[in-house]
Amino acid sequence: MQRHRSSAVLNLSLLCYCLVLKQLVLLCGAEGLPQHRLPDLHWYPGTATWYGEPEGDGSTGGACGYGTMVDVKPFRARVGAVGPVLFMKGEGCGACYKVKCLDKNICTRRAVTVIITDECPGCPSDRTHFDLSGAAFGRMAITGENGQLRNRGQIPVIYRRTPCKYPGKKIAFHVNEGSTPFWLSLLVEFEDAEGDIGSMHIREAGSSEWVQMNHLWGANWFIIGGPLRGPFSVKLSTSTGRTLSARDVVPGNWVPKATYTSRLNFYP
Repeated sequence: MQRHRSSAVLNLSLLCYCLVLKQLVLLCGAEGLPQHRLPDLHWYPGTATWYGEPEGDGSTGGACGYGTMVDVKPFRARVGAVGPVLFMKGEGCGACYKVKCLDKNICTRRAVTVIITDECPGCPSDRTHFDLSGAAFGRMAITGENGQLRNRGQIPVIYRRTPCKYPGKKIAFHVNEGSTPFWLSLLVEFEDAEGDIGSMHIREAGSSEWVQMNHLWGANWFIIGGPLRGPFSVKLSTSTGRTLSARDVVPGNWVPKATYTSRLNFYP
């Protein structure tokens, strides 16, 4: 009888171990490394205003450094500025959010999706605030009430993080003006998934070492060396741990202000 109880306890222990192991497999990759966190589907309270032209696309350029990209699709009319809570000194650049108006009398139930491209000067630092393009702000209104919604000025909203999606686009690296073989600065464009950058590394031609780049401002990163030898491979990691490496994406004959497109993105 004692052996029977011991066997039952052993079987139960093995079952518990298998269940735990199964959960670890779901949470970890083949090498046992933690994968990116699941998206947070909870909605959080915030406030929103709008800027620019009533039906406009928002600002040109912005504090993230995307320049004229914000004037054309897929950024056009989807740009948004945020306060310090989400801007995080530029580390929040590129992230995508769904923003929904709470006033049922004038707003629809649908949320507008915006891409963080700018910082909102003077926005409150004690709460989450969005300063949207006129077009994005008005899109939350029911038909025919766009102007009335904009007349409200500041409105209460709820928001949540959402994956960035750029169908047909691959991650590109723009070499910033002023770059030299001794100081190289890159801007990342069209990054799917989280959209933001947690860290960036670069590997020179003929080297097996990944060297960490430093955050410059907005979505811009840089490295100091000398002389730096291309072609360069670039590895970037998002804030949640997704990693992607683009081999020899910046050619040896690179020039400042040129953009070099990889063959990769986080989504097919």
